[in-house]
Amino acid sequence: MIERIAVAQLFDGEQWHNNVELLIENGAIAQIQPATGPVLAGMLVPGFIDLQVNGGGGALFNTAPTRQTLQTMVQAHARFGTTAMLPTVITDSLEVMQHAADVVAAALLAGDAGIIGVHFEGPHLSVPKKGVHPERYIRQLSVAEQGLYQRQDLGYRLVTVAPENVTPEQISELQATGVHVWLGHSNADAATVQQALAAGASGFTHLYNAMSPFTSREPGMVGAALTDPASWCGLILDGLHIHPLAAQLALLAKPKGKAILVTDAMSPVGTTDTEFAFFDGKVTRDGNKLTNAAGALAGSVLDMAGAVRYAVQTLGVELSEALRMASLYPAQAIGAAQHQGRLLAGYRANFVLINNQIDVLGCWINGDAQYTVAIS
Repeated sequence: MIERIAVAQLFDGEQWHNNVELLIENGAIAQIQPATGPVLAGMLVPGFIDLQVNGGGGALFNTAPTRQTLQTMVQAHARFGTTAMLPTVITDSLEVMQHAADVVAAALLAGDAGIIGVHFEGPHLSVPKKGVHPERYIRQLSVAEQGLYQRQDLGYRLVTVAPENVTPEQISELQATGVHVWLGHSNADAATVQQALAAGASGFTHLYNAMSPFTSREPGMVGAALTDPASWCGLILDGLHIHPLAAQLALLAKPKGKAILVTDAMSPVGTTDTEFAFFDGKVTRDGNKLTNAAGALAGSVLDMAGAVRYAVQTLGVELSEALRMASLYPAQAIGAAQHQGRLLAGYRANFVLINNQIDVLGCWINGDAQYTVAIS
């Protein structure tokens, strides 16, 4: 059966269309054509793709790696326009990582909405730049983890490593088996970072945060990231992780298409929770700030619509570009742009209805409504 959604404005990932209708068949976009009747007010845009999601809806993937947790996370983030995500496993035991991988594989096999792969953020990180990652689990890359990352039933695979703790040869081997290797939580000098990039690393996890800074005589990971034209950089635009000037510098330095929006979202997203258990301690929420007992930032309560809004309203990014930073560019970063990140015939019917304030009015995954408010 073909479904139709008629809207006043539609952004297909490249250009805007007025008064058109989207035809959906079997979870994919069949056609976009001029509307023949009433249209919904608002803008229909490609669904947001978040490559770094630790939790949401009160659930944290590390703490409870189950399909129910994934479904809870998808539902929580769909309220804010996310239609595809990489659930993220931060530094933990091999057993937790393997269990999380099995859960993701089961979700993909069952066709669970919104899950397109997995992001392992650690455990091969730098202790001096560990952030809130538990030090006891930080370790070298073993044969067991190498095999885990190379599993072909995990969808799109992203692994964050510190290049001083993995070799260029290991990065090349991972990249050759379809793993996207990003760099982060690292104290490496610029030369070591450049060696990792040459070996196949393709991006940087939450730019500026938990990485060696840029200075005049040692550019560090930040300097290497900003000056490398081929790599992607994830930006957490919550007003806490990155100063607006630093964010603007990244947008000026990186070629168009290489800066993407991520949330690094924790379990409180979509809830009123003010604290949650985190390994042996707890994380406390104060407004939009999450900190552990030592006062260190512990992820965010950012959502993708909020990130787009911040890019437009605070950084002055043009709306079309901010939307691409939330959809098309993340899809390109993980090799999913052939069917995600645009609204074109043949692409997945993943889209979001927003208003001029970038509030989410509706969210659809594979053509199925996940969240709607009263719209007309």
